[in-house]
Amino acid sequence: MHVTTSTAVAARLKRIEGQVGGLLRMVEQDRYCVDVLTQIAAVRAALHKVEEQVLRDHVAHCVVDAFAAGDVTDQRQKVEELVGAIGRMTR
Repeated sequence: MHVTTSTAVAARLKRIEGQVGGLLRMVEQDRYCVDVLTQIAAVRAALHKVEEQVLRDHVAHCVVDAFAAGDVTDQRQKVEELVGAIGRMTR
């Protein structure tokens, strides 16, 4: 992962960690179910943004580098990994 992306992803994950901690406190305090569900959706959306950022970095660096190098085997492998990753993201 590119250093800039790694730093940004780490910062986002720390914020998400805080959100999850807040969610735990909400559950422990027996907060209203719909409020808990709203916060769960917010965490899910935040994780989706991180996932998208990592995927974008992978394509911009790992996949592009494989195609620039001209190694057909590596290119096929990167494409298969990419298709698999996108498949897992859409489940």
